[in-house]
Order: sequence, then C-alpha cells, then structure tokens
Amino acid sequence: MKRIGVLALQGAVREHIQMLEALGCEAIQVKQRKDLGNLDGLVLPGGESTTMRKLLDRFDLLEPIRGLAQQGLPMLGTCAGVILLAKDLIEDEPHLAVMDVTVARNSYGRQVDSFEVQLDIPKVGVGIPAVFIRAPHIEAVGKGVEILAQHEGKIILAQDGHLLGCSFHPELTEDTRILEYFVTSMV
Repeated sequence: MKRIGVLALQGAVREHIQMLEALGCEAIQVKQRKDLGNLDGLVLPGGESTTMRKLLDRFDLLEPIRGLAQQGLPMLGTCAGVILLAKDLIEDEPHLAVMDVTVARNSYGRQVDSFEVQLDIPKVGVGIPAVFIRAPHIEAVGKGVEILAQHEGKIILAQDGHLLGCSFHPELTEDTRILEYFVTSMV
C-alpha cells in the first residue's frame, strides 16, 4: 500500500485524504517533520498560499519538504500547492522553488468568480471536472516540463518529472482521475 502524505496545515486536507484512501492509499496527515518519514509521495493541497507559507516556516517544514522534492519524492500541488512548488511567482517571492514553472496567483479572479469546467486531458481522461477557486495559472514552463492541460490559453496542469502542478481543485469533485494519475503514474 502506498503511503501518501497530505500537508495538513491549512486547506483542503480532508478531501485529499478521502480521495487517496478511496484509491487504496494510506493517507498520512503531515503536520510536523516526523510525519515526512517513509512517504511514497506528498500532496500540497489547495488553500491560502501565504498562510501555508507562514505555517511551513512556523513548523519548520519548508526546508525538509524542499529537500524531499530535490531528492525525487513525487509531489502533487493543487491550487495553492502549485504556488508553493513553483520556482518563480509573478509579483512574489517563491516558496519551495522546486518545480520549473512560473505561476501567477489569483489569475482567475476572486472567490465570487469561481467556476467549474470539464476538461479533456490526454494523459488522464476526458470530461474531467475542474473546480477553479481564486485559482492561479502557470505562466511559463522550463525546459523538460510537460504541459498536460490548458484552459482558455492558460496552462493549468503541468508535470516536471516527479512534480505535478495543478491550478484547480480535483479533490472537490468525486472524480479521482487526477489523483489516480499521480498515484499510479508518478508514485
């Protein structure tokens, strides 16, 4: 059974845990350094990226997670999670700075501008529901980063080797295919 950690400081933690358990994984809440041991992968959930960064610093998790990413631990960042992973941010300093992408925060507007669309993602499936809530988008990708999905000309899903960055919230739907792709193809 694969052990997948979910950063459990803030955000859509419970939803990711439920989805990972539905896929047959052991989901581990990561709240402190000791929770990072013996993981097969790590999910950085959606939430509020500035708050998550402050909590990563407070609980001394930023450097250990960065180190695990640099050592090749598969990671999935959804919404705020892709902001945390990005090497570059538009108008902000990067956080973990491990995924070779540039991310623009809140590029789909405010909370009231939230929406859901169906996406066809060749590596994942057709008709995948994607929930956008104050979502970022990937402005640019580095050499070797594969663009997996776009919406209205904006990159919303990309893979940089063992790192998967997603602008939307797959955990807020009942469709498990994004997390299943992560667990079966990357972990």
